[in-house]
Amino acid sequence: MVKKADISTKKLISIAPENWVKWVTQIPDIITGEIINSEFQWISRESDVLVKATSPQYGEFLVLNELQLRYKLEMPKRMRAYTALAEEKYNLPVYPVLINILKESEEEIPHRYESEFAGLQARQDYRVINLWEVDVEIALSQPIPSLLPFVPILKNGGEEKIVRQALQMLRADEQLSQLETVMAFFATFVLDSVLVQQIMRWDMVVLRESPWYQQIREEGRREGREEGRQAMMSAIELSLEIKFGQEGLQLMPKISQIADLEQLKNIQRGIMTVNNVDELWEFMQSI
Repeated sequence: MVKKADISTKKLISIAPENWVKWVTQIPDIITGEIINSEFQWISRESDVLVKATSPQYGEFLVLNELQLRYKLEMPKRMRAYTALAEEKYNLPVYPVLINILKESEEEIPHRYESEFAGLQARQDYRVINLWEVDVEIALSQPIPSLLPFVPILKNGGEEKIVRQALQMLRADEQLSQLETVMAFFATFVLDSVLVQQIMRWDMVVLRESPWYQQIREEGRREGREEGRQAMMSAIELSLEIKFGQEGLQLMPKISQIADLEQLKNIQRGIMTVNNVDELWEFMQSI
């Protein structure tokens, strides 16, 4: 059984930051420095990993690594925000990289944020790396140890013999062996779970402690909550229209701002008991 280990994104990249940064930037003569604080004052979430780097051609700059388990539509806007905040905080140019781990659809993932408002334009380019498009030989033949845990989901990496080869490479290094749980997690996406248990030292207790597992479970919960919320919103809208007509529908902008599902359920029940829109509004303010 694998012992519990720090298998966060920062841990993965910190194993060999220079090799990782050379790969994501494709700047061969790069020299990395410290992994610096990526928490920003004006947003509640920090970006994944900021690495300070230098090269003869570009001088000193930052490499912003944003790893996404699954691509989200808000990522271009987020990449623009993180890049600007990092540049402002450290007063250095920023090379932003978005690394997507699991493939969700066949749609092309944008590598640029663009917007236009009142004749003003904003643009932020960033590099996109989709791990399912990265050939597994890059992880096996080049010294990029941070890629080894992702071998099962890399291009041509979903075969048992390839996973076993990568596993041997992990176990040959005590520091890398801590990442076996990460590899086991991603192996379950392409191999039968029983087979994964046979070739790796892990069990479900250890796997469930993985931040990757926790992220997928939380995403599932969020999606379930959002689906429930959307269904309740539709029910409320229909009830308002049936009982109060257009006057009732005027409350929807306020109701649509409510995220709590229980509160929405109370409003739905309230619609059935009140006599007019004014009473419903008073009821909404009381809950």
